[in-house]
Amino acid sequence: MAFHSVVIMEKPLQHISLADWNARVARLRNVADSRRADAFALRHSSRTLRNETRIEGDWANYETNEALTDRIAQLNSWREVISKTFERIELEIKSLQEEKALTERELDALTAPISVISEVLTMRDSRIGSEMTYDEPDKEIKNELYVLENNQRLLADRCQKAWEKLTRLEEVRYKIGMEIENKIEAVDLDNVQLALDRNSATLSYKPDPLRNPKNCCSYEAWLGHVKNMKQLAENELADTSAIREALFVCREKARNMLQAQQDRAEHTIRKRIFETQRARNELEWQQLKMKEEMESAVCEIKTLEDALRDKSDSLKLAETRLDNRAQRSGMELCLDHAHDLLCTEVEKLREIRRLLKAKIDDAKANFNLLSDHAQKIDVDLENKQHSLMTDIRALDLRLRLKGGEYGLKVMNPSAQTDRNIVLTRMEQEIPKS
Repeated sequence: MAFHSVVIMEKPLQHISLADWNARVARLRNVADSRRADAFALRHSSRTLRNETRIEGDWANYETNEALTDRIAQLNSWREVISKTFERIELEIKSLQEEKALTERELDALTAPISVISEVLTMRDSRIGSEMTYDEPDKEIKNELYVLENNQRLLADRCQKAWEKLTRLEEVRYKIGMEIENKIEAVDLDNVQLALDRNSATLSYKPDPLRNPKNCCSYEAWLGHVKNMKQLAENELADTSAIREALFVCREKARNMLQAQQDRAEHTIRKRIFETQRARNELEWQQLKMKEEMESAVCEIKTLEDALRDKSDSLKLAETRLDNRAQRSGMELCLDHAHDLLCTEVEKLREIRRLLKAKIDDAKANFNLLSDHAQKIDVDLENKQHSLMTDIRALDLRLRLKGGEYGLKVMNPSAQTDRNIVLTRMEQEIPKS
């Protein structure tokens, strides 16, 4: 009987022993335990890391939000402070511009009085003869012109200083305005950043976000800049009220000085008109008396000439008698008492004629002197009348200084006539209706 065996075919690989196999299983078990322990530790550490990073991230975001909130509050606080300063600057600029405009208007208004004074001086220079004098009105009018020119220089200097101050204030206002706009822009930007969260749609990674932006500065530099801007505005506002007050005081002082000088000038002109009128009235009285005296002198000359003609006839009679008695003949041609009396009569009549001729010559010379002096009085009266009308017209020209701000003030004709009558002191000379 034959026995058949199973053919055994083994893989051509190295076989391990049971001990090695057990060892390998134990090693795999140990490694698996180790890997599970490591995985557990990793999971624990990951959970711990997730919690810690979440907490740190949340706190970092909270601190950032708080920092942004504080920064926004700080920016708003400084913006309010600077905005109040900006409003003060705006108010000061407006007030200073108004004062400057008033001063410039006052300065422009001085051109009218200067032209009036020039016309008054030209008018008074039209005087003629002995009336061309350096009198008190001339001095006061020139002083008024000097006051006007001095006021012009003073007001122009104040306007120049106000303009320079306005330029500096506008420059500071521009800087403050830019500062406010920058702060508003920064607040809006920070508010936008504060509104962002991790679920926002515009989030993305940025290239080099930790870089320092160009033209950036430190916080201390920013704070110093803000304080400097505030201090700059305060420094410019410090003397603005003084400049405005100086403009007001300058205008009032100039106006008061000019008003006082105008009153003095008009007083001296009126006084001069009164003196001229008094001198004219005196000369008119002298002229009247001179005419009466000249008429008396003419009458006296005629009387003397009549007396001279009468004495001439008497002299002819006496000389004719002497000549006719010289025709006697013989011893009758003697120098008797009648001859002596006739000779005495002739001599007396000749002396009388000589005295009468001398007196006529003196009377005519006196009449010529009276006539020359009367002519001088007439010329002087004409000069004084012209001077009087010149000063009255000068006062009429000065009426333009009384209306508004040196505007023209028109008077009605009746009031002007009454005024001229009062000025020339003619109340007693005009017959009443």
